[in-house]
Amino acid sequence: MCLFAAVTFASHFLFPSVRWFFRKRADRLVARLNTRLKRPIEPFKLARRMNTINRLTHDPQVAQAILDHARTEGIPENVAFETARRYAGEIVPGFSATLYFSVAMRLARWLSQSLYRVRVTGEERAFEGVDPDATVIFVLNHRSNMDYVLVTWLAARQTALAYAVGEWARRWPLAPLIRALGGYFVRRRDLNPLYRKILARYVQLATDNGVTQAVFPEGRLSRDGALHSPKLGILSYILEDFDPDRDRNVVFVPVAMNYDRVLEDRVLIAAETSGPRAFRLRWYTVVRYLVLHLQLRLTRRFTRFGIAAVAFGRPLSLADMAFSAEADPTAALGEELMLRIAEVLPVLPMALICDALCKGATTIDAVVQHVEMRAETLRSTDHPVHAPKAGLRHAVVGALSMLQGRKLLRVSEMKVHIPDEARPILRFYARTLPRYKSVKL
Repeated sequence: MCLFAAVTFASHFLFPSVRWFFRKRADRLVARLNTRLKRPIEPFKLARRMNTINRLTHDPQVAQAILDHARTEGIPENVAFETARRYAGEIVPGFSATLYFSVAMRLARWLSQSLYRVRVTGEERAFEGVDPDATVIFVLNHRSNMDYVLVTWLAARQTALAYAVGEWARRWPLAPLIRALGGYFVRRRDLNPLYRKILARYVQLATDNGVTQAVFPEGRLSRDGALHSPKLGILSYILEDFDPDRDRNVVFVPVAMNYDRVLEDRVLIAAETSGPRAFRLRWYTVVRYLVLHLQLRLTRRFTRFGIAAVAFGRPLSLADMAFSAEADPTAALGEELMLRIAEVLPVLPMALICDALCKGATTIDAVVQHVEMRAETLRSTDHPVHAPKAGLRHAVVGALSMLQGRKLLRVSEMKVHIPDEARPILRFYARTLPRYKSVKL
């Protein structure tokens, strides 16, 4: 972070010779990276941030939206133009290849592997047969904020990703860091036609120029563990401007993610219970958690949170997709992508065990029997089923021990006892199974 701050200061406030020095070093780094990346970093992503803001605000479609905004609001055109520049300044990132590949990727790898046993399936088919000139967009289900970390690391061998990030991250020091990593901010509230047009044109320009992106079509973290219907905002921006005869092709790569333990599970469940605007993650809660985690690390009592699994699904070429005359193309695209994510959703021991407990298993033997039966059924549908090398019984014992450590159940004389306050968390993880049907405990 200190290095990033120093480079930013030098780039903006020191002499032109200093800016030239840092720019030259960055250009050499990008040239080296592009020789080993399967999808090189596109010039649009490397453009100076102010140049992209100017290009966006002078775009013909944005210019018309500025005029419409001025008439609608009854304000001078120059005031509407300044509003547009402010919106563009919120959205446009300022990518730093040095920070992304030298710092963020290594930190993401360390954090992922220190918290979880990472399992990846289907990675080899993610780019198989994909036109190297096509724009690739990873489409992911949204389980945890760890999703950003995991995919940043896993995709770094292929390319650099651009994310849409919510308003929660528009705070110092997160905001400049996320911008430097190529993330662009998206408002969830207080939208108007001018803002929507600027956001749409940025997404369309990035797509037209081959920038590899990552999109969470659900729009937010799953608060009940299940997959949800897609929100169509960014997908609609990509689709409405796409002309297969004029534009480079767009290929969507579905990515399904699952965790034995979601770090935010209690917060998400509380938000689901309290209402749509009740998501609250207090800074002191984060600090308390980090202090406890550090204590466990220092005393060598920390154990990893089980498996974090990533599975790549069947790529979908936008140029090859046929839409029926009656269907809404954006809705059809969103549903197809969510279907392809569901096809490869990883199956983890914790979800199988919680499913067994939700369905009435009260002994360890009953849990093991249910887990083995469900795992075999899901394997037959080509879902990746993950378990330790020692087998499912060993996984059951380890997961039950983890749940007992979190005081979500108690094991006595081979019987499992579940307190009432733990049942929402068990249901949360049970719903992470493919095609899970909710049950009452």
